[in-house]
Amino acid sequence: MATITECRGALDRLADRLAGADGDVRGAAGLDRTLSCHLTDLDTTFTGRLAGGRMVVESTVTGPPPSKAQIRLAMTGDDLVAMVDGGLNFAKAWASGRVRLEAGFRDLLRLRSLL
Repeated sequence: MATITECRGALDRLADRLAGADGDVRGAAGLDRTLSCHLTDLDTTFTGRLAGGRMVVESTVTGPPPSKAQIRLAMTGDDLVAMVDGGLNFAKAWASGRVRLEAGFRDLLRLRSLL
């Protein structure tokens, strides 16, 4: 099972990739939205913001998200690490229910280039 430290490292690697992206990915990352990523097996939530082409993790809390973020993800820590490292395809994981993504319809349309 992935640790909280490994999951935080995966989110940092994802943030670095988003910051260096261009084209459609850069446009999707350019949203200004609050984010939460709940790790179901660790009962931990990372909260932050997607703004100006960067993802910033602002806090780590025990349990589910303390407030409703505009973009909400839920998955296991192992799935988070596997997706960021390229071992798990997001679209397949989402379609099979391994990953939950909740966001407004327009945000989902813009985020599809990240997925």
